[in-house]
Amino acid sequence: MPAPDAPDRFNEEKATYTVRGSGVPDLELGVAAIRNVLQTLPTRPGVYRMLDARGDVLYVGKARALKHRVTNYTQVDRLPKRLQRMVAQTRAMTIVTTNNEAEALLLEAQLIKRYRPAYNVLLRDDKSFPFILLRADTDFPRVQKHRGARRSVGNYYGPFASAGSVNTTLNALQKLFLLRSCTDGFFKTRDRPCLLYQIKRCSAPCVGRIGKEDYAELVDDAKAFLGGKATGVQAKLGAQMQAAAENMDFELAALLRDRLKALTFVQGTQAINAEGVGDADIFALACKDGVMGIQAFFIRGGQNWGHRSFFPQHTAEVPEDEVLTSFLTQFYEEVPPPRAILLDRELGEAALLSEALGERAGHKVALSVPVRGDRRRLMEQAQRNAVEALERRLAESTTQARLLREVADLFELDGPPDRIEIYDNSHIQGTNALGAMVVAGPEGFRKGHYRKFNIKGNEARTDDDFGMMREVFRRRFTRQVEEAPDRDDPTWPDLVLIDGGRGQLNAARAILEDLGIEDVCLVGVAKGPDHGREGREVFHLMDGREIMLPVNAPVLFYLQRLRDEVHRFAIGAHRDKRAKAIGASPLDEVPGIGPARKKALLMHFGTGRAVRNASLADLQQAPGVSSAVAQQVYDFYHSR
Repeated sequence: MPAPDAPDRFNEEKATYTVRGSGVPDLELGVAAIRNVLQTLPTRPGVYRMLDARGDVLYVGKARALKHRVTNYTQVDRLPKRLQRMVAQTRAMTIVTTNNEAEALLLEAQLIKRYRPAYNVLLRDDKSFPFILLRADTDFPRVQKHRGARRSVGNYYGPFASAGSVNTTLNALQKLFLLRSCTDGFFKTRDRPCLLYQIKRCSAPCVGRIGKEDYAELVDDAKAFLGGKATGVQAKLGAQMQAAAENMDFELAALLRDRLKALTFVQGTQAINAEGVGDADIFALACKDGVMGIQAFFIRGGQNWGHRSFFPQHTAEVPEDEVLTSFLTQFYEEVPPPRAILLDRELGEAALLSEALGERAGHKVALSVPVRGDRRRLMEQAQRNAVEALERRLAESTTQARLLREVADLFELDGPPDRIEIYDNSHIQGTNALGAMVVAGPEGFRKGHYRKFNIKGNEARTDDDFGMMREVFRRRFTRQVEEAPDRDDPTWPDLVLIDGGRGQLNAARAILEDLGIEDVCLVGVAKGPDHGREGREVFHLMDGREIMLPVNAPVLFYLQRLRDEVHRFAIGAHRDKRAKAIGASPLDEVPGIGPARKKALLMHFGTGRAVRNASLADLQQAPGVSSAVAQQVYDFYHSR
């Protein structure tokens, strides 16, 4: 059901309430907007979105009965201060009805991830979780690390807490089961075993050193190991080793012995003994000084697949069980839930959450609070880790806050910067040129806000650093002025650092002045008189001053870290662009030419230049190329 439009008088009021902090928010306007929606609101389950004067989403909520839930927002005296501020900013609502409350809970999580509203608890995690994929679409399945959508056919095992956890398990699989990890292209072109075979980490199916049936047996053993049946695998290897020794096949016995050692090593290096737990995710929440942290342990088949700390945002004035519930719905938006989820507290909506997650997973999902045994021991360990991680986070935040205050004093800002943007350019003699922007704030680097700019040469040649900087700043801040002119918008930077000297600083400053932007602090970071020597950087300010800091100053180390991060990001993006350019073909520019015809042309003529110089008759003689396609290629190169 679409949300009714707000009356015209609310649209007129939008202009008077767009600048944050410009006055006391008007609760009456917000309440009136909500009451206007209530006139046609059903009592069915669904999801609602609160919108501000600009149409940005303030809050996403779900309800068993929409009309009853939304009515609560009109009783402002009963609302906490946080929700009163939200109501004061509300100017419209969007309503979506669902079949039941479980569907509403799932839709709420999707919309929170999409819009990241200012008044919802947010799970900030820029990276997807890694999995292990055991392919099943070839005679000799490959084992590999996997992130993202599950388009490949095979068995997925995870989630793992980090890439390091995946790599450890992959190394164990190579030592234990000798499964191939190479790409299909590499596998098909081998005529002799690679190094992994020599160091006993692959059985070399590429050159026939193992048959299909024997390799399938190794795959079955790997599935059993990843499925938590390591004891059975260990017994099987032990029996095979004993039989090989009795048959005087000492070479095979030694190989099986090494595989047994690898299995024993993996079992002995588990940081958490989770034997008997099966498949479960464990979550414990800690709270201190208004900050909340959640510790997660991932147990699959009784094996510890790592742990990770999370620090949700927008948790002030939100009850702890509500934070944990919101966290879980967002966490399992992309990660498949196991059959058991262990928590350190009872949740008010545990039954609803269990139903929703079970609907998403396709099997029953049980939420429980362990009270005894191995599961209780694991929960106590998760609780200790949650408290320790939160204390480390608070200590780091204190240090970060002090550094930001020093940055503000150094560059004479009004206060500690909330958003710092750092810029750099990268190219090789003008080729594959691009600009890079990274963003940092009180919580560290905001990798989801990083941007790269492919230099188009609008301002100058692509080997002109000043011109590149002008193009990057014109594109970045023209869009900023068009999309978010409000200077209190969080996407406006409080400080801009440029990897370069006075010339780059003046180029960026000129662009901002053209756009009428005069209140953004620009600082150029140059290498100083001792070129390339760490600690001798010179900071160029807009008023012409130059600052050099003591080589042991903490704020200098912080600014160097910012500069190094943008340099790393720019170099990495440039390498990716250069790698793609190396694999590019002149035929890529010809419209309507797909991979098959491009291959046919290159196989026939040898090079892209030969295709470009070929006559129409020669093009028509190429196998797999019709007369129409030949005419299209010829016209593309000769009619321009």
